[in-house]
Amino acid sequence: MAIFLAGLSALMYGAGDFCGGMATRRAPLPAVLASSQMVGLAVALVASLAFGFHLSAPADFLWGALAGVCGSAGIAALYSALATTVVAVASPLAAVTGAIIPVALGVAAGERPGAASWAGIFLGVCAIALLTAGPSKSARDGAVRRAVFLGVSAGAGFGLFFFFISRTSHASGLWPLVAARIATVSSVVLFALVTRRPLHLSRASFPVVVLSGALDMGANIAFLLAARTGMLSVSAAVAALYPGPTVILAWIILRERVTAPRVIGLVFALAGVALISA
Repeated sequence: MAIFLAGLSALMYGAGDFCGGMATRRAPLPAVLASSQMVGLAVALVASLAFGFHLSAPADFLWGALAGVCGSAGIAALYSALATTVVAVASPLAAVTGAIIPVALGVAAGERPGAASWAGIFLGVCAIALLTAGPSKSARDGAVRRAVFLGVSAGAGFGLFFFFISRTSHASGLWPLVAARIATVSSVVLFALVTRRPLHLSRASFPVVVLSGALDMGANIAFLLAARTGMLSVSAAVAALYPGPTVILAWIILRERVTAPRVIGLVFALAGVALISA
């Protein structure tokens, strides 16, 4: 069941990230984040009430808030990358980084990954080299470098989100996700006010933003349930397979060209996170 739920979260994460990246092409990033996260908050509230769990210790809400701040930073980096750089570079790098961090934190806490996990980490490093490979004087070099930076930054945010949200107790139900979204919405709105960024969405981008927020929260719910029914390292690694749907949608809808080294890099990235989950 944990593998199924983590796989479901990967599908929803991938589709939601693609929608968020598309929306960011048409509207300011703070507006997309604030609106999508408010949609996610509404979904989390309804789901939490439907599950019927009682409110738990304050520590669960603190873990949720920390996860929300890290996750929102990751989403902001990834949406910016999907809107302005190369999807086939940024998304897999975010996935590999987001899969490695929970393993590293687990090792620091006393866990001992097997040989397959270490092999997956090695493949992830190889994937980074392949995904960033390209002609030295390519007109898109700047976009690739930006994709690398934003992809790794997004992965760091996602990896910390996976770790922090997994620290919550089973008795807290889905309420930590509510805390996560409250922290996210608050931080995004505060950032927009301080920097005087617009929060207005056009009618054309609104449906895509709503879909993005709903898919993202659905993925979070699936991941939290997966982490509670199985191992964190397994759930995080399987959930990190989300670049598959993202890159496929970019290839079909945006006609984004994917070079042979990056195809191999994508395969290595997906194989890496699969080995980490073994």
